[in-house]
Amino acid sequence: MTDAHETAADSSLRTTGGAPPDDGGPSDTGAPIPLLEPREGIPPVIADAAALAEVTAAFAAGSGPVAVDAERASGYRYGQRAYLVQLRRQGAGTALIDPVACPDLSGLGEALSGVEWVLHAATQDLPCLREIGMVPTRLFDTELAGRLAGFPRVGLGAMVEGVLGFVLEKGHSAVDWSTRPLPEPWLRYAALDVELLVDLRDALEKELDRQGKLEWALQEFDAIASAPPAEPRKDPWRRTSGMHKVRRRRQLAVVRELWQARDRIAQRRDVSPGKVLSDAAIVEAALAVPVNVHALGALNGFGHRMGRRQLEQWQAAVDRARALTDSQLPQPGQPVTGPPPPRAWADKDPVAAARLSAARAAVTALAERLNMPQENLIAPDTVRRLCWEPPKNADADSVASALTGYGARPWQVEQVTPVLVTALSARPDQTT
Repeated sequence: MTDAHETAADSSLRTTGGAPPDDGGPSDTGAPIPLLEPREGIPPVIADAAALAEVTAAFAAGSGPVAVDAERASGYRYGQRAYLVQLRRQGAGTALIDPVACPDLSGLGEALSGVEWVLHAATQDLPCLREIGMVPTRLFDTELAGRLAGFPRVGLGAMVEGVLGFVLEKGHSAVDWSTRPLPEPWLRYAALDVELLVDLRDALEKELDRQGKLEWALQEFDAIASAPPAEPRKDPWRRTSGMHKVRRRRQLAVVRELWQARDRIAQRRDVSPGKVLSDAAIVEAALAVPVNVHALGALNGFGHRMGRRQLEQWQAAVDRARALTDSQLPQPGQPVTGPPPPRAWADKDPVAAARLSAARAAVTALAERLNMPQENLIAPDTVRRLCWEPPKNADADSVASALTGYGARPWQVEQVTPVLVTALSARPDQTT
């Protein structure tokens, strides 16, 4: 680790510390300082093979961790692909890469193999980075580190301000990053997002170590880096907003047909599905099951601005749902592979409900003592599964083995096993 990083980390965890290496640092008053310009200025956007080769060589020759970020066009484009990739490393400076012009960054990814990648909210960016050939073997997630360390606000701006004492301008976080050329203010914002990421990492590492949580964090980071790509979601149409209003199987079929038709159109046009047809409109049509274009056009979301041809394509989807036989209609709910919803436990298995109540209370109390969110201490789904089907012998070894089987990390198993053993052993009259 470079001296520059150590200097920034040494002044961490106070709003007056953590200046960039070439800066005078925050004022003696302790007021956070706006970070307005990258220290070497806004770098040119890399958009051809020759420039990419130069950047790859520079970052391979750099030292220390590499800060990595990606910008998507959520809400504007179909899918979650990256439209800008930002990197910064000691000795290489900052690079902004256009993955539309340079869609294969596997060479850069290979050059950084074995290097620790520093990301903020890594699970959000890793899927789109994987698509362009960038897959870390080691990482440090500054958002997750903040959660484990007990910070109340873990957004990048809040963390940089609270830990390093600098204010990041966040006005361009939700813009359409597929825009070309990208405006200079957006590029400045993008470069600043990785400007202090390694400094933040160093400061958080020291704080986690001070709290005795560094090994816990490293286990979490390893789990993220080694996780396989997520499986495609089964029946994604079931996640349409407002689905709780849809009760009948024929209505579910309308949601499914409209959702699938919208998805095909959005993918073909490369636009966000919500720009093609809103979830609210899909649910409106499902509840009404209109019999013709005139009836469909009278519904909210299918108003006067929608042309006859568009109405006909949506009515065709409704008609497909109306024509299905009963055996072809979707079932009301997805197959349940785990325990039932907790609200049903009291009726289905009062003893299990008592176990869950005791376990939740114990986990909440332990999370408060450790100063971290309880979902980071142990996944709520893991607690539910353990309480619904507890091991035959609710001793420490059996509970620890069950937790490990559900994917809990060693540090989590060590921390929660004692309180869960007590909770699982409690009689129902002891949990009230």
